Amino acid sequence: MWGKSNGGKKKGRGIVVAIAILAVLVLVVALLWNVVSSRYEEEEPGAVNPPGCPDVEVVAVPGTWESNADDDPIHPRANENALLLNVTQPLQRRFNSDKVKVYTVPYVAEFRNPQAPLETSYNKSREQGNERMKEELSRTFGRCPATKFILTGFSQGAVIAGDVASDIGNGRGPIAAKNVLGVALVADGRREKGQGINPGEPLNGEGLELALGIVGSSIGFLSGADATMKGSRKGGFGTLNDVTYQLCDSRDVICNASKNPVSLIQKGQNFLSNNPIHAKYDTNKNVIPGSTATRWILDWAVKLINSALK
Repeated sequence: MWGKSNGGKKKGRGIVVAIAILAVLVLVVALLWNVVSSRYEEEEPGAVNPPGCPDVEVVAVPGTWESNADDDPIHPRANENALLLNVTQPLQRRFNSDKVKVYTVPYVAEFRNPQAPLETSYNKSREQGNERMKEELSRTFGRCPATKFILTGFSQGAVIAGDVASDIGNGRGPIAAKNVLGVALVADGRREKGQGINPGEPLNGEGLELALGIVGSSIGFLSGADATMKGSRKGGFGTLNDVTYQLCDSRDVICNASKNPVSLIQKGQNFLSNNPIHAKYDTNKNVIPGSTATRWILDWAVKLINSALK
C-alpha cells in the first residue's frame, strides 16, 4: 500500500518537473524569438526611392476663391494674391525641384452664398479638395515610398489639409504617418483646443465649424450655401498631433469663435462674408510675435526640408 503511494508521489513529482522544464523551454524560445525579431526589425532596410523621386514634397491647399479645378499645381495662376504663394514660391526658388516638389492642390475653392448662387457649394468644394489632395499624396507615395511630406493649408484649404492630416495620423490616410514631417494650418475652421500646437498668441475659442455646430449647418442650408459644419475631427490629429501647428488670429472668427449663443447669428453671417482679419495673415504680426503666419511657415518648412536633405 505504502509502496504504491510512494510510486504515485514520484510519478507526480516527475510530471511537475516535466511541466517546469517545458515552461522554461517555452520562455527561452520566446526570448530568443524576441531577440531575433528585434534584430530583424533593426536590420530591415528602410524604403528606398527609385530615380526621379523628390526627397520632400510640400503639398499646399489654397483658401476659398484662391484656386480653381483646372489650375496648374506646380505654377498656380488662379489667384496671384493667394496667401500660400508667399510660402510655396520662395520654397521653389530656394530648392531644386528634383529634390523638393512643391504641389498646390487645384480645386474649385468656392463657397456658394446668396450673393453668388452659381458658385459650387462649400460641401462639394471641400470634398473635391480633399479627394484631390489624397490623390496627389497617394500618387507620390505609391511611386516614392521614402519621400517625406509637409502639408499646409489656409482657410477652406486648412480644413481640407487638417482633415487629411487627421486621417493620416489615425491610420485612415493615403500615406504613412511616419512620412509626414509636419503640418501647418492657417485659420482652420475646425481648429479644436488641445489638438495640434499653437505657436502664436493665446486662443480661447475654437473653429467656427465647432462653435456653430448644427446652428451653422442650418444657416448654411437656409442660405443656400450647402455648408455642413463637421465639428471635431475624429481622433484629432492622432500620431501627427505633435507635428501639427495651428496658426490663428484671436480676432478671426473662422478659427477662434466663442460658443456664446447670443452671437451665433453674427458668427454665421461672418462665416458667409468677407472677414478683413482673415485675409491678412501675410502682413498681420499679431499672430506670431515678430513675424507673420506665412513667414513662420516658410522658415519652419525650410528647417524641416534642410534636415530631411542631410
